[in-house]
This record gives sequence, structure tokens and C-alpha cells, in this order.
Amino acid sequence: MRALVIGAGMMGSAEAYDLVNSEHVEQVFLADKDEARAKSVVKTLGSKAQGRQLDIAYYDDVVETMQRVDVALGATSYQHNVLLTKAAIEAGVHFCDLGGNMDVVYKQMELDAKAKQVGVLILPNCGLAPGMACAIAAGAAKKFSSVDELHIRVGGLPQHPQPPLNYQLVFSPEGLVNEYLEPAERIHDGELQTVASMLDVEELEFPQPLGKMEAFNTSGGSSTLVHMFKGKVKELDYKTIRYKGHCEKFKLLLELGFGSAEPIVLGDKTFTARELFEQMLLKKLPMNGPDIVLMRVSIKGAMHGTQKELTYEMIDYFDKKLQMTSMMRTTAFPTSIIAQMAADGTITQRGVLPPEQCVPLEPFLCELQKRNIIINETLS
Repeated sequence: MRALVIGAGMMGSAEAYDLVNSEHVEQVFLADKDEARAKSVVKTLGSKAQGRQLDIAYYDDVVETMQRVDVALGATSYQHNVLLTKAAIEAGVHFCDLGGNMDVVYKQMELDAKAKQVGVLILPNCGLAPGMACAIAAGAAKKFSSVDELHIRVGGLPQHPQPPLNYQLVFSPEGLVNEYLEPAERIHDGELQTVASMLDVEELEFPQPLGKMEAFNTSGGSSTLVHMFKGKVKELDYKTIRYKGHCEKFKLLLELGFGSAEPIVLGDKTFTARELFEQMLLKKLPMNGPDIVLMRVSIKGAMHGTQKELTYEMIDYFDKKLQMTSMMRTTAFPTSIIAQMAADGTITQRGVLPPEQCVPLEPFLCELQKRNIIINETLS
């Protein structure tokens, strides 16, 4: 199996690492607009990996590069995902991306018929959430004869929080602001609803030293689950986990207009308030410190004639041996696993399908465990 990773940032580098260390992957191409950046990363990955220059603006080059592999992984901005989907279909290769914006995902899903026609599988919204958490939720729901409630709570956090926001950048500021600005979808009292993000704050309890945390609405984390379970469940929602007090402080900044598209002229250059805000976050928030990723997926419903609750919980820490953040591992490794499942025939469906619609639960959990991503299952 040959794989192409597009984007040599934090997530792309971690995807390439996992692919190189996977038994059935023969060769990995890590491509980036900055060739030196890609080649710098592959120096640490061994002979299986090869770095090369690739500018997504040159569509024909993207298609030609994709034609050399069995599966491609997009690890760039979600703004590129429709173009990369079209290129993968033209090249006749499977494709996974990290998602992050549901409007983009729905545009990708409009290409379902074309993907089926050429016999490829396009998997948007891989990664952590959307991605791993959604695939676990959908797979676990199949264990019930009927489901009443489905709740997903996920968060990437610093192990040593620093005020005022008690947060560090574990992925791009663009993605973070998008999660907080865009509306969230949920099912409440059996009805599909669109609600504002950064509302409905609830308290969660985790083992010490974490203790009491908060969770609140954010966009995109439930992926297509709300449509899969519409008319089937009473409650379904996704919330992001943070240290207590984070939501109120960040929400105030957005209410003051820091996330707006309002143009700001500085000299001969024009920016939006959001672009400047994202740059400020990039400069002011810590990055790459020891982090922790929390995930709790709970499903309530009928199982063998009895009401049950099935919970999947993960508390994953920065990997000191690999010097790799937990967010990199829990986002990139699931994407690599799913890409390999598409290429090796574990997943047989074709078209444009997010992971929750096609990834088999038990093989997926098994592969995660091999990578020391441990998901604890509790039935009560």
C-alpha cells in the first residue's frame, strides 16, 4: 500500500509517522507547499517516507501525485477539502481528510455519485471529533435494539493550564474559532435543531487531578450523526470539554467582535477582525506543551429488553517517548487507520461517507489499542 499525506504540519507529520510504522504500508509521500518543511519531517521517519513539494493551487499536479498512491490523506485547511475530493475522484484513489466544517462536508457529499462511479471511497471528517468519537458512537449504537440518547463530549487541553483562557493551541486557531462561531446541530426532544455554539454549559466530573470540567455546544463535532439518528432518538448532542471558566471568557471576546468578518485597514493592508484575532491567538496562546485529550461517549437505550447505558471513555496524555501531543495522536492516528481500512478493503463501501457511516467498531478499537489509544467501555 502506498499513501500520500498532503500537509506537513502537526497532523500531517503524525499521520505520516503512523503510516510509516504500519506493517502493510510500503511507501509514504509527505507533500507540502514548502518542500524543505516536508523533507525535514521525513528525515525522522526512515526510508519508507519521501518528502516532496506540492502546491494545491496547481490542480493537475495534485491529481498526478495522487495517481501514484492507493490512498491520500488531506492534512491542510478544510477550505481545500472539496478540491482535494475532486482530485482524488479524478485520480481514482481513496481519500480521507480531517474535516472541521460541515458546509464543506455537505459539498463533498454532493460528489457521492461520482465517487461511486469510479469506485473510490472519500471519507471526510476523520480525526478525533468529528471522526473517532462519531465512529465509536455510531458503532456502539448498533449494540442496542433502540437508542434514546446519544451524547459526545470531547476536549483537547493543556496538562498545566495557564490563565486567562486555560487553553493551548492543539490545532489551528482557524479551526478553533470556527468551532466556536458556527452553529451546532443537535436532536432535542426528538427534533433536529440548530443552536448557537458556546451555550448550554454543563459540568462534568473526571478523575483527579482533573476534577470538575465544563462542556458546551460547538459546531461540527457530531458530523452527520444528527441526520443518521433523526427520528430514532430523543436526544443527541456534541459538546467540547474545557477547564471551568473558559467558555465565558472566550465568548466575551467573540461578542466584542474579535471573530467578525469586519475589515480593518492597517497601512496599505486590509484584514478582517477574525484574521487578526487568529494571529493574536497564535502569538499569545502556548503551543506544544504536554496536553491531554478527554473523550466520553454515552448511549442510553434498550438492550436485550432492559434499559442500559454504554459509555466509552478515553483520557489520553502527551507521549513523552515520541514527543508527540495527545491531540496529534488522537487525531492523526485514527485518520491513518481509517485510510488504511479504505485501501486494504476492510471498508468495502464506495462513495462519500464520513467514518460514522462505514467504519467497523471492533476492528477500529483494536487498531487504536495497538497504538496505545485506550478506550474504556462501561455498561451499566
